[in-house]
Amino acid sequence: MTASLPRQAAPPDEPRHPTEDRRHKIRRRAITLLIIGLLIGVPAGYLVISAAQSRDSGKDKEAKYAATGLTKGWPSKVQRRLYQVPMPHPSGKVAAYETNNWKTSRLYVQFQTPLRNLDVFLDDMGVSRSDLKKGDITISARDQKITGWKFDGPGPWYGLVHKQKNPKPTQDVVVSLADPNNPFFYVVSRTVP
Repeated sequence: MTASLPRQAAPPDEPRHPTEDRRHKIRRRAITLLIIGLLIGVPAGYLVISAAQSRDSGKDKEAKYAATGLTKGWPSKVQRRLYQVPMPHPSGKVAAYETNNWKTSRLYVQFQTPLRNLDVFLDDMGVSRSDLKKGDITISARDQKITGWKFDGPGPWYGLVHKQKNPKPTQDVVVSLADPNNPFFYVVSRTVP
């Protein structure tokens, strides 16, 4: 059997710690709980917000790429730069659609802009008003079917084809001057990857 050892008394020269009163103990525990709550709650809240934003972003992209025709809104800056479609400001009734495959990529854009922007748009594209030919519908029947464009309404209609050497895109442009102060543009820009 082992004998129990006697307890050793505290040295007389060390000060005794006062006992913690109830109010101080509650305050210390509350601060500890707050810190633990923040250490867990802040990252958890961030994860929830991040997951919701990621899910919403995926839905937006899914809707964009599931589109099977023109959708309202401006094409992205990257698309406009890649397909060299210099859309003037202000422009209204804007819609766009992009198709891609292993052979050819196309950007379809329509918009209406004030007459003063007609020359601005053409100059930015590298052509002039004299390149427009009256009655020339340069957008193919295939592209018209994809977009639903019909060029049988009131005119006059003007068209041009701006051919460029690969890898630069080729643009087919049709302009409706049914409203002479606000021409309506139809653009198909295609590039070969």
